[in-house]
Amino acid sequence: MRAIRRFTVRTLLPVELGDLDELAHNLRWSWHAPTRDLFAEIDRDLFTQVGRDPVALLGALAPERLAALAGDEAFVQRVRETVEDLHHYLSAPRWYQQQSDDARGSLPTSIAYFSPEFGITSVLPQYSGGLGILAGDHLKSASDLGVPIVGVGLLYGAGYFKQSLTRDGWQVETYPVLDPDGLPLTLVREEDGTPAVVTVDLPGGRVLHAHVWSAAVGRVPLLMLDSNVPENDDAARRVTDRLYGGGGEYRLQQELLLGVGGVRALRLWSRLTGAPEPEVFHMNEGHAGFLGVERIRELVTEKGLGFDEALEAVRAATVFTTHTPVPAGIDRFEAKLVAQYFGGDRAVEGLPVERVLALGAEDHEGGDPLLFNMALMGLRLGGRANGVSLLHGAVSRGMFSGLWPGFDDAEVPISSITNGVHAPTWVDRRLVDVAARALSADEIATGNGWLREDGVSDRDLWELRRTLRAQLVEDARARLRASWKQRGASPAELGWVDDVLSPDVLTIGFARRVPTYKRLTLMLRDPERLRSLLLDPDKPVQLVIAGKSHPADDQGKRLIQQLVRFTDEADVRHRIVFLPNYDIAMAKTLYPGCDVWLNNPLRPLEACGTSGMKAALNGGLNLSILDGWWDEWFDGENGWAIPTADGVEDPDRRDDLEASALYDLIENQVAARFYDRDDSGLPVHWLSMVRHTLATLGPKVQATRMVADYVQHLYVPAAAGGRSLNGSADFDGARELAAWKSKVRTGWAQVRVDHVESGGVGEVAKVGDTLHVKAYISLGELSPQDVEVQVVHGKVSEADELGSFTVAALAPTETFEAGRHAFAGDVRLEASGPFGYTVRVVPKHKGLSSIADVGLVANAAS
Repeated sequence: MRAIRRFTVRTLLPVELGDLDELAHNLRWSWHAPTRDLFAEIDRDLFTQVGRDPVALLGALAPERLAALAGDEAFVQRVRETVEDLHHYLSAPRWYQQQSDDARGSLPTSIAYFSPEFGITSVLPQYSGGLGILAGDHLKSASDLGVPIVGVGLLYGAGYFKQSLTRDGWQVETYPVLDPDGLPLTLVREEDGTPAVVTVDLPGGRVLHAHVWSAAVGRVPLLMLDSNVPENDDAARRVTDRLYGGGGEYRLQQELLLGVGGVRALRLWSRLTGAPEPEVFHMNEGHAGFLGVERIRELVTEKGLGFDEALEAVRAATVFTTHTPVPAGIDRFEAKLVAQYFGGDRAVEGLPVERVLALGAEDHEGGDPLLFNMALMGLRLGGRANGVSLLHGAVSRGMFSGLWPGFDDAEVPISSITNGVHAPTWVDRRLVDVAARALSADEIATGNGWLREDGVSDRDLWELRRTLRAQLVEDARARLRASWKQRGASPAELGWVDDVLSPDVLTIGFARRVPTYKRLTLMLRDPERLRSLLLDPDKPVQLVIAGKSHPADDQGKRLIQQLVRFTDEADVRHRIVFLPNYDIAMAKTLYPGCDVWLNNPLRPLEACGTSGMKAALNGGLNLSILDGWWDEWFDGENGWAIPTADGVEDPDRRDDLEASALYDLIENQVAARFYDRDDSGLPVHWLSMVRHTLATLGPKVQATRMVADYVQHLYVPAAAGGRSLNGSADFDGARELAAWKSKVRTGWAQVRVDHVESGGVGEVAKVGDTLHVKAYISLGELSPQDVEVQVVHGKVSEADELGSFTVAALAPTETFEAGRHAFAGDVRLEASGPFGYTVRVVPKHKGLSSIADVGLVANAAS
């Protein structure tokens, strides 16, 4: 019989145990082992049964057990001490508060971080993959550093989906409904106790209402908007029913709620809590791009700014991070659909629909004029933008270069900050304990302790690695047995599962989303070669594989099915397994238990790929295509680089070549080194690579490093830019910059390089010579103060192309009639070889965030 209504009955805790509720509702427990120990002590078996969820544990306890705990003075004291430790963590000055007086004055008082998904813990399944896990690690590390971030996202009623398999290996999705009252969340309420509501108007007079739930991620509040509220019609209630469900108008409404509703939720949060209004807004991908439109609307309707003035005010304090080098990963909507939400009966005076559409217009060469591109809107609204690894930054500059015609890719204003991972979340506790016993805190932080001979011994390190491998084997067997039961197998058929995998065999892990470019089945290009590696009598290999395909991606599902069918074969199923429903809980044993982490995307289509970082933090070695983060941090001793067949245009031929290289590496280098033992049975060379990985990669791959980089290189400049434009009550800076840009754009057609002269170098130029450059420039109605005339110089190719170059400003020297001016300067020849130079003119203003900010340049004719 089906219930017509459901709700959660909360446990009433005894007064002595009241602090347990606060501990359960602050997600610091997800990375703080002592707090988890406290909950485990209540009832270890029950804690395991409820998925190590403190809220669920408290709700499942019998009154008798609660009464017994309340009468246990030692336990009550532990609760008191644990909550005092949490309060100290929440209030004590941390890295952000400990900056110098001068630095603190430039730090933003609050930063809003928008993301469509957040992976904090498996208990709160609001993530699908790397983007969400990265967002969760960003918030956790911001909390650890004391960075005043406020997260903004959506609360999905069924999360992403749970994955299972049919008997023939086809992915099946289910969507269990989540009850917010049973999650570590708190409903945001007005002062009178009623739920706080955010509204977004929809076409046709409809209104989308949303409640706001807050999750405490340590010191960081995460605000999550939920449209499943009584005030909504059925369609509006479904807007937040699942993550990345559907498309078209459904997806557009999700992103409107995230962006527009998210800004309104922040205003509501500040009003109710007294929290400072954010000075910086960070878009984690383009899904939240409409936040910029909402902030423009606020300034137009509430502050009296014009659209261009409001746009400058918003851009100055906005950061945009792009995560995909794959155009298919960018949300694009029909422009006419977007127009329905900002025009007609939805039009706002001062916010012309055509100006909104221009923000996402694909008006560059090769673009589709009928589509609205969320990534392009993010770039146009973000005064500062970045990719998530050095290589991805370069790929992104090329991918989006059409927005800045006339500039070389290297000058496209997209920088990079390489992703990191939150070590307290991902490093196995056993490794933490071993390090803490043998190494000092400084040695752990710098990584140097792992290289100390009298620190952790080879024997102890090898035994630890085997323990972690055995933990994975046990977990994999349990998951495999459960999966086969779901696939219809009876217990009598599953005796073989007891012998699946071995704690003494080289273990390679592979887990990620399953779009085609990540090449889940590259390992299957030659099934017999793979079989021989798995079954080698002397140097066997075992593979643990996991990953979800998007529900609408049948091609990805076919890849999973192909792999699963191979793993089902009786002769290899003890050496290769596919574990369904990859999530944070699975990852906690998968990363530590793998000796090698495999990643073989099509280069350069991996933006960063942080799963290999998590493996490295646990002493795993990486075996990867030189893509994403591995491209910049592979050093020859922390793993292996799979050779790529760059330039081979036939995709099948390329896959064959790279798969063959992968097999060769595994057989001749990886397995050979793993099984190379000294007289005492230790793989000394292998362990030296493990130590090197822990020592050198450990400090680099930290998300605290990543967040500190965001603070120093993006948040502080964005806050400074926002203050300079928005510091006065009348927004004088924004008004002045908008007027100046309008003047420059109007007059730029008259700007040109008329003539360039040079001297100072003889027939044979020598290193140390000084080249004198003089340029005659027409500026029309503009003045020399509006521009910078530059000499661009460096080595040239045979086609006279400047590859890498240096830019130097020329100074104004003479003024002529009709808007003509002379500029001059010197260039010292510092290196031998073919040298070339050119001259160009770019706009110049203290309010510009980059040389390409206005998108205008006048280059000398060749």
